[in-house]
Amino acid sequence: MKKTMKKSNLIRFDWAFKRLLRQKANFVVLEGFLTSLLERPISILEILDSESNKQESDDKFNRVDLLAKNQDGELLIIEVQNNRELDYFHRMLYGTAKVITEYIKESQAYASVKKVYSINIVYFELGQGRDYVYRGVTEFRGIHENDILHLSASQKRQFRMETVGDIYPEYYVLRVEDFNTVAKTPLDEWIEFLKTGDIATTATAPGLREAREKLRKDRMSEAERNAYEEHLENLRYQKSVITTGIIEGRMKGLEEGVAIGRAEGLTAGKAEGLAEGEHTKAMAIAVKALQMGMSIKDIVALTGLNEEDIKRL
Repeated sequence: MKKTMKKSNLIRFDWAFKRLLRQKANFVVLEGFLTSLLERPISILEILDSESNKQESDDKFNRVDLLAKNQDGELLIIEVQNNRELDYFHRMLYGTAKVITEYIKESQAYASVKKVYSINIVYFELGQGRDYVYRGVTEFRGIHENDILHLSASQKRQFRMETVGDIYPEYYVLRVEDFNTVAKTPLDEWIEFLKTGDIATTATAPGLREAREKLRKDRMSEAERNAYEEHLENLRYQKSVITTGIIEGRMKGLEEGVAIGRAEGLTAGKAEGLAEGEHTKAMAIAVKALQMGMSIKDIVALTGLNEEDIKRL
């Protein structure tokens, strides 16, 4: 049974990413989430400005983007998406490519390209699968030998990396609504929070205890509260538009299906009737031809009937 959204004094986490976690004082929350996901200590140095970032919720289908840099100089794209998009995987690819090109200068060597993590928290069913967390990495596999192409010893020393995949973007998809189990790991605790807005008193995941206090609605200023209410209204409007579109699309499809069915039925019936009439007419002609003494071969040529039909006459 799926867990339902509980009423809580905590604000929605997707809004918090945009409004709260850009502040350096709140990096501990973001670091806790990333540490739980990547399973290694993450320290955020700064939040970067990117053309893909949106600061205001001035469009009704706003997405929440956050671009951060960690202690190793790696770039982390964090996106929370509420609106269903068929081409979301393509957008993930575009986002990583755009960030890579934005943060390398023309005169820099290719080795200056930074490792990029694309972390996508989606509140809709993206793709088909049984899990609620997916990781995508790049590997080069031999077509004939089925072996993995590795970095050479000199490349490992030069780039301080172990695998080819360490160079390429790494993707994470958290399908929040598909989390329907008891939280057993720090990442599970975060996903449960992302889904319900609640934090269990027994939660031990890094950053969650700080999030409990920092994300309380009653601690927001009046301006923040107004912006938050506007965000919720945008989400309600978005869901209404999507639901209306689905209902209208189904009704239109049903009406068109009925109309097509009727038209096809009439066409098929008319064709069948004409065929039957032609056969009856041919049989009458064949009877008269037999009475006149014509050969079966000539009657076949005259009427288009087969010999068996004529013999039965």
